[in-house]
Amino acid sequence: MTNQRQVAQLLAQLNQIVLDKPQVIKLALSCVLAGGHLLLQDLPGMGKTTLAQGLGQLLGLTFSRVQFTNDMLPADILGMSIYDQAQLGFEFRKGPIFTQLLLADEINRSSPKTQSALLEAMEERQVTQDGQTYCLPQPFFVIATQNPMQQAGVYPLPESQLDRFLMCLSLGYPSPAAERALLQGQDRRELLAGLDAVLDTKAVLLAQQGVQQIYVTDVVLDYLQQLVAKTRVSQEYYGLSPRGVLSLQRAAQAYAYVSGHQEVTPEDIQAVFAAVTDHRLGQRFIPSPAVSGQAAQSIAQCIMAEVPVIV
Repeated sequence: MTNQRQVAQLLAQLNQIVLDKPQVIKLALSCVLAGGHLLLQDLPGMGKTTLAQGLGQLLGLTFSRVQFTNDMLPADILGMSIYDQAQLGFEFRKGPIFTQLLLADEINRSSPKTQSALLEAMEERQVTQDGQTYCLPQPFFVIATQNPMQQAGVYPLPESQLDRFLMCLSLGYPSPAAERALLQGQDRRELLAGLDAVLDTKAVLLAQQGVQQIYVTDVVLDYLQQLVAKTRVSQEYYGLSPRGVLSLQRAAQAYAYVSGHQEVTPEDIQAVFAAVTDHRLGQRFIPSPAVSGQAAQSIAQCIMAEVPVIV
């Protein structure tokens, strides 16, 4: 399958930067190859920005990083019209969003007005300013990081914004062995600086085409629809929208592609289900471990436990 060797090489290099998180890294790459946007949420210092920067360098795409703050304005991201004295007219100066991969760092530290500046770009891949529409480079991805709601100075992302993200992932604390390797190993910034691109724009676009060609059988679609139907019978949260259903299928195809499968299996759907659905069903953060040491189940995990796998 086209690009499979490069995909495996990319995963291997990224696993050397972000230690002990192979499943999160695999899901993050699947999200990008599915053409979706990625939301990374966790405590500060967990490696969210490192993962995003590593992906940006290895994918070989143009990259911009914006540190969101509470005094940012939409023009700081989109750009603005500046009066050109020589031309006796206004000229549009493009903002950092005009890139192939935008890292929106700590996105929930900016006001809702600034957050909303990303809505059109994330959905339509274009920016409208002063009545003019400007197309964004292709491919275009947003990788956003977000801090917990309990921290000071944050604004929760509205549901309309959360729905723009194909996946929402959390890294969590490293294992003792990974933490020891961090303490004794090389600085992550130095490792990032030494990364060379594994893919490029053409390879990423080819991979996206490969994802679309991954076959989904009727039996697997039956299983997917049963999971979706289960999300719509609860009175505690809204079920998945049609856009959420399409996102789930696309994410499963991308995960199958990254895994080297020729078609989507029920295991591929299970692998991406929580990442695609929990933030759409109202659960924005992975539950913390209980006192007994057992992690509480997320909404998606409870749904998967109740729906039998169709074989």
